[in-house]
Amino acid sequence: MFTRDIGVDLGTANTLVCLKGKGIIMREPSVVAYDIRNDAVRAVGTEAKEMIGRTPGSIVAVRPLKNGVIADFDVTAAMLKRFINQALKGSFFSRVRMVICIPAGITEVESHAVYDAAKQAGAADVVLVEEPMAAAVGAGLPVQDASGNMIVDIGGGTSEVAVLSLGDIVTAQSIRIAGDNLDEAIINYIRRKHNLLIGERTAEQIKIEIGSAKPYSDETSIEIKGRNQVDGLPKNVIITSEEVRNAMADPISQIIDTIRITLEKTPPELSADIIDRGITLTGGGALLRGLAELIAEETGIPVTVAANPLDCVVLGTEKHLEGDSGFESYEFRRGKRFR
Repeated sequence: MFTRDIGVDLGTANTLVCLKGKGIIMREPSVVAYDIRNDAVRAVGTEAKEMIGRTPGSIVAVRPLKNGVIADFDVTAAMLKRFINQALKGSFFSRVRMVICIPAGITEVESHAVYDAAKQAGAADVVLVEEPMAAAVGAGLPVQDASGNMIVDIGGGTSEVAVLSLGDIVTAQSIRIAGDNLDEAIINYIRRKHNLLIGERTAEQIKIEIGSAKPYSDETSIEIKGRNQVDGLPKNVIITSEEVRNAMADPISQIIDTIRITLEKTPPELSADIIDRGITLTGGGALLRGLAELIAEETGIPVTVAANPLDCVVLGTEKHLEGDSGFESYEFRRGKRFR
């Protein structure tokens, strides 16, 4: 009776937390600012993200997860602990039971690192669930049916593509190319084409405001500010939607190739189901203009963006906590539960 159940979507870009019976209670960037002089955490989440690129030498703002896996164990554990404390603020519950999501292509060492970080953050019991399954459940797909369901979850660090049937993953591909790579492609393009250095936040803003996978009506341009590589002085440049689209073409092409590979490995009967039911897109990458239409053109299969693409993974963990998700046997069979 003194246990509180928490679901966590520990993402490269954002971390979402839900409580059993209360839904999503926290949505914060996966960023930590800490003082290198004494290793003290100064800020996490939104407050820390505002510090990126603007800190003095004694304070470092970092993203402790890279490509969907832990790059800095201690900082990740500190971030999780802060998030748990904020989620349970004012609560008298002494034990925390946590369901946390991991990429499908994660190694055993990397999955144990996530488990250990959650334990160090204060979780009494930890269950790891693979993201494609959680995303499919959160998107409302009938994963327990004897029919094929295809999910494409494009996050910040990884893109997960999976075909599910009878509560299990039939075939899956996970690549470490996702939203962060789109930002990096924009940074590199602007550096090469305009001799202008910009930061991650500026690249993300460009992607959100004028980025697209296909040409669209009312295309526009945006003025960006950065540092001139030639003389080191501040400089303004106008960037068009077409330039941004060309910059992101390569990583988008690799994501679509991964979808093709997954379809090629899908059994024929399930392939027929996917043609009828279509592909479901989740994750922040699903919000990129024209991406669903481009995937549909390249694969010949209808593509639908989930109702709440950013929340599907954490909503899947919430359904698991409530006991009606239907993939409990899946996680035990996959050996993703540790004590």
